[in-house]
Amino acid sequence: MDMVQVSIELPREVFSALRKDPAGFVREMRVAAAVKWYENRMISQSKAAEIAGLSRAEFIKALNQFKVSPFQYDSDEIVAEVAGR
Repeated sequence: MDMVQVSIELPREVFSALRKDPAGFVREMRVAAAVKWYENRMISQSKAAEIAGLSRAEFIKALNQFKVSPFQYDSDEIVAEVAGR
């Protein structure tokens, strides 16, 4: 897999405020970004898991922790699809 390294600068205080070391912060930021992008329907579940650095099963658990549905359909869309609209 071809990888690209991305670098950002953050105030040192961010890590102590979140009680994270830089590596833990990066892991959590990847998961949070992937969950949000998935929630906004910008990426698929498999791509979100890849971005988060998790298996799909682990990503589904992360969705639950963030209180985000693993399904990208709301109830109106499901009813419309079942009704053939």
